[in-house]
Amino acid sequence: MFAIALITGRSQKSSSDYFLAGRKFSSRSLAASTLATQCSTNSLLGAPAFVGFSLGGGLIWLQYELAVPIAMLILLFIMGPARRQGVTSIYEVVENNIGRRSRLTAAGCFLFFRSIATGVTVYGSSLILSFLLEIDLWLAVFILMGLTIFYDLLGGLSAIVMSDIVQLFLLTTAVVFALAILGDAIAWDFFLTARSETLSNDWGFSGNDYGFWPMLFGGIFLYAAYYGCDQSQSQRILASRSEEETKQVLMLNGIFRFPLVLLYCLLGLGLASLAQLDKEFIPSLPLLVDGTPNYNLVFPVFILNYFSSGFVGLVLIGLIAAAMSSIDSSINSLAAVTVEDFIKPYLQCEVTSETLLNYGRVATFFWGCASVVFSFQVPSIAPTVLEAVNKIGSMVNGPLFALICIATLFTEVDEASALVGFWTGALSNLALAVFLPEVSWLWWNVSGFLISALVFVIISGSRGVMVAFHVSGDSVIVSLLKREYKNIFNSQYQLLLISMFVIILSVCCYLDTL
Repeated sequence: MFAIALITGRSQKSSSDYFLAGRKFSSRSLAASTLATQCSTNSLLGAPAFVGFSLGGGLIWLQYELAVPIAMLILLFIMGPARRQGVTSIYEVVENNIGRRSRLTAAGCFLFFRSIATGVTVYGSSLILSFLLEIDLWLAVFILMGLTIFYDLLGGLSAIVMSDIVQLFLLTTAVVFALAILGDAIAWDFFLTARSETLSNDWGFSGNDYGFWPMLFGGIFLYAAYYGCDQSQSQRILASRSEEETKQVLMLNGIFRFPLVLLYCLLGLGLASLAQLDKEFIPSLPLLVDGTPNYNLVFPVFILNYFSSGFVGLVLIGLIAAAMSSIDSSINSLAAVTVEDFIKPYLQCEVTSETLLNYGRVATFFWGCASVVFSFQVPSIAPTVLEAVNKIGSMVNGPLFALICIATLFTEVDEASALVGFWTGALSNLALAVFLPEVSWLWWNVSGFLISALVFVIISGSRGVMVAFHVSGDSVIVSLLKREYKNIFNSQYQLLLISMFVIILSVCCYLDTL
């Protein structure tokens, strides 16, 4: 990874090279990079812990994946126009169509919540390093982040994409081998019947976080906001070579994400089965501060106990490399928003590309240090890493998505109405979290969006501000009539995406019959 960073870093001359890799990567490479970040170390820690060992877990998590294809179809109408504007930060679209204050609001929320979520990733990754080297967690954090920040400063997005592709291959291979070894260690019929519930009679109205409707509708808005409004993901989508390749990145993510998540969920199911047969497995886990086993480490412990020596080294090195790659993706996006949204617009004189590049590297170092601070607060947020990452973002996902949709789909927008709608949606989610904790956090994504959009429309109408769809081809209604979107469901990617939705639903229903 350092070699990749050194080679790619020498050719960087501008902030565009550093943050967008010069828009030279194909849609397949960018899609693989996005998948690797989505399904990397956090997934290999959090997914087995949730599926195998969390109360109410099991393969019910697969219901969440039903939302991904739908979210990708929605984002076709959002990310296409954004890529057409040639922006580096997705929040620049907000300023172009709404106003400067709205852009700063959206960018500021991203910086705050993404930096905390990056701290979650740092925490989960450092757990592995601490366990392997038998050192304190704080020392593991500083070792991991020292290496990652240095690597990120050198390579930028080019190094991130290239290393992500290697990481994706390594981790997928490791999971496949792990499933093969689990198949030898436990009986397959026992494997398939332990914690296999996927679709239950609890539809999410009883306070259960993981009922069907919260996971479906909450997941749609969460993933749409994550891929479309979170700079850590949208940055690679915007780095595509053309608008058509932007759509391909979205489609490829919608198609191939489910097979990866299914592998991780089956891994958690297998480890839960193994824990019931091997009575020494759970006692071998490290303990948390409260004395309970740290289930986030079930996969690393399984590797150490059941893999041969050489393969143990390869897989664990792959896990650490994946951790570095996931962290530097987030730090790079935080730096991109800092430079593009907060520094560059306020520079009084014309600056060179090299100066902006240096600003980007300084911002990278700053956010790397901030992530270290946030990482020590993670244990108080949620019991598993997977829950923590999603719970943090759900607080503002809906309002952010509403703001991006308003900027993309409407014209003659009243900025005051948009801002009031945004903050109303965000505060309503905070109120739900504080006063109605029995409401699933997945509903925050839906309620935040709906409240923000509704308040915007009401206030705009009361102020006598005309609100209309774009007539330039950016709106859903007009776009469907234009040639570029006329055959939206005839493309091979769109057909595959719809097929993937049907496949996911079929798999969930089949597993529910076991």
